[in-house]
Parts: sequence; structure tokens; C-alpha cells
Amino acid sequence: MARQLDEQIAGRYPVGQRLRILDVGMGQGTQALRLARAGHQVTGLEQDTTMIAAARRSLDCEPDGIRERMRIIEGDGRDTGVHFLPGSFDVVLCHGVLMYVEEPDPLLAGMARMLAPGGLLSLLVRNADALAMRPGLSGDWTGALASFDTTAYRNRLGLDVRADRLATLTATLAGIGAPLHAWYGVRVFTDTAPDDAPIPADVATLLAAEERAGRTDPYRGVAALLHLCGVRG
Repeated sequence: MARQLDEQIAGRYPVGQRLRILDVGMGQGTQALRLARAGHQVTGLEQDTTMIAAARRSLDCEPDGIRERMRIIEGDGRDTGVHFLPGSFDVVLCHGVLMYVEEPDPLLAGMARMLAPGGLLSLLVRNADALAMRPGLSGDWTGALASFDTTAYRNRLGLDVRADRLATLTATLAGIGAPLHAWYGVRVFTDTAPDDAPIPADVATLLAAEERAGRTDPYRGVAALLHLCGVRG
């Protein structure tokens, strides 16, 4: 996913341009820190105090230049208009957040307003069109049958959350002025791997296969996650 995001950024902005990036629901700040290390000015917005503490610990270990390029704000992603002016960012990320939001449209609209013209909105969501894949591949036939006509599921943390359909998000992005520009599948082959599975010796080959599948039909359509990139008109 990081490679896909970097590809989209490289395709829109000159090499070396320092971008203004907002990471909504930054979690522990892994993506935000990676982008700050790349030279961008990054703002992380997060409401979970445990995650914020972890992100601050990681940031404290960075050189002065990187610490100066990243700021962390405690707040709800649905309140971007409280913290920032419209058009304040070149790139807005929202990765792994929408599944916890019952009504995502206001959040999406608020993030789109934060984008400058031509800005990039990057979303990582659970793929509702492939919810039957995980239980089906695990031999849970009852669970697979129950997953076809719903957007609700229970994640690996035991939380009841929701997924998004590509067609629905495509329409939503068009409606908020950031129409879909590109999309990818994420975790096509590796979704059923245990969280504690050891890293395989041929991890480079595995990543290459995942990368190829995530860009190729029909494989990307059954990925566990979808990475969508919209562009502000």
C-alpha cells in the first residue's frame, strides 16, 4: 500500500516537493512518520490517547528535522473543519478508519474539503464485496453464506464493524468533489495468514505477487482491503 501511495504522489507532484499531508486516524503514526522522513510536512489527527502516546514515543526517537516536520493533534476525524481551514492539505490519508464509522459520508466530505485543488485523498477500507472470502477460505461455510448480503462483519479484534463497497464509495467520492482516480486491492493472497505467522524467506516474491494481484483484475476485486485514491477537482 505504501508503494501505491508513493506512486500516486509521484504521479501528481514534482520530485522533491514538500507536501502538506494530513493523516486522519493516524494510529501509532507509522505512515505519518514514513512520510515525514521523506521530507513532507505531516499532521496526524488521532483521538485514541494510547495511540497518540505511542506515536509521540516514536517521534521522540527521530532526528530534529523530522520532529519539526510532524505535528500530532488529538481529535476526531469527523471534526477536521474545527482544526483546519479548507484547502489546507495536498494529500489527506484515512487508512483503516472508515470501518469504525457508522455513517462515513460526513467524514469523507470533511476530508475532501481539506484538500487543495488537485489534491489526493487516499482511503484504505474493508472490501464489502469480498466479505465471504475469509470465512470461505477458512472452511467456515455458514459464515461465508452469511457474508454475501451484508456490509457488517466481526474483525480480528472481536469488534463488530462495517465494510464498504467499491461502487458505493465511487459514487460518494464523485459527489464530494474528489472522484475516484485509481484503486488497488490489498491482501489478496495473505488475508488468511495468522497475525503471528513468521516472515517467509521469500518475502520479496510474496510482496511482488501481492503487488501484481492488487493491480490486476479479477484478483483485486476479491482483496480483503481496497485502497482508493480520489483527486479533488
